[in-house]
Amino acid sequence: MILFLALCFVGIAIGGATALVIFWPLALVHIRDRHPELARELGPGPFFQPRAWGWLLRGGYRATPDRGLSGLATPARVSLLTIIGALLAAGLLWLVSVSIGG
Repeated sequence: MILFLALCFVGIAIGGATALVIFWPLALVHIRDRHPELARELGPGPFFQPRAWGWLLRGGYRATPDRGLSGLATPARVSLLTIIGALLAAGLLWLVSVSIGG
């Protein structure tokens, strides 16, 4: 049962990855088109850069008074947090199953 729950969390992480693949590029295109100074701050090709993901996790987009950017970056942030939380929960459940079933 524990491994089944861990697998469910992996599924949740996959759902979060799907949402991230939808909203993060849209937010980056919005940044590229309307906030060139922010695009320079994030650097070239920020889709897979840890620095850009850190900016997203910290909510750095809130410093920019643009509701459109917030509307795209907030779901990307939630999905990234979902991925991280679900994978941590799956890993923790796997460790519990290894220690119990050992």
